[in-house]
Amino acid sequence: MMHTLLVLLVCPATASIGAPSLTPAPTPILLQDEEEKPDKREEIKLLVDAFGNHIKKRGDEDRQALAIVDTMLGEWENSGPKDRKSIVRILSRSLNEKRRADKDGRPNNMLFVAVAVAMGRMGPESVPELMKWIGHKKHRKDILLQRHLVLALGKTIDKKGRKLLIDLLVHKDPPIQAAAAEALGHYRKKDQKIRKEIFEEILKVLNSAYNAKEGASTDREAQERYDVIAAPMITTLQGLSGATVRTPNDWRSWWNDNKRKKWDDV
Repeated sequence: MMHTLLVLLVCPATASIGAPSLTPAPTPILLQDEEEKPDKREEIKLLVDAFGNHIKKRGDEDRQALAIVDTMLGEWENSGPKDRKSIVRILSRSLNEKRRADKDGRPNNMLFVAVAVAMGRMGPESVPELMKWIGHKKHRKDILLQRHLVLALGKTIDKKGRKLLIDLLVHKDPPIQAAAAEALGHYRKKDQKIRKEIFEEILKVLNSAYNAKEGASTDREAQERYDVIAAPMITTLQGLSGATVRTPNDWRSWWNDNKRKKWDDV
């Protein structure tokens, strides 16, 4: 099936002696445009089925599954909506599979992390699945995976995703707070209303963490939290605003001076 583009060509007015000049009604002409992306392809079905079989092998065939993730990414841009839905669904399903920790107790999450990274390039279709797995009880303790899920959600630059990322700025785990701040940096090209909303929320958390650190010099947890979140938060504040301020106090002053201004003119 081909897309069609409706072009209206208006013919020049014709005049006749003793009669008013009339302009004929526009004549619709259908022109052929680019082909639609193919959908429900057999090769995608084969990829989905093969991936589904590999992920059920309790980790023994995760390397083969990883190769298919790369192939799916390569096919993504040329896939139609039904094929995209199938790809996202099977990738998300892989996160339901169990994997044994290694001998040192570390999670065997190589495939899961790769899936999270891939879904970050599959928005907006992947957004509901990413949001489902962020904080999910099956992987809540896997901070590395959670971090990659959060970063992937940011790459989709989705409206619903933005709301969740803002909520995660006050997560109990500093690495997740930091990941949320970094992920929100992807919204730096959005309208300034959105950028200001994100900026204000990050600044609140940054100032709170800074005050907690300064107010309790012996509080190691407060110090460590600030050390983890400060750099990504400041980097995102710079990206959202275009300013080059560095310290929380200076950011607070900058915000008070510029929150009502047009940032593109600052």
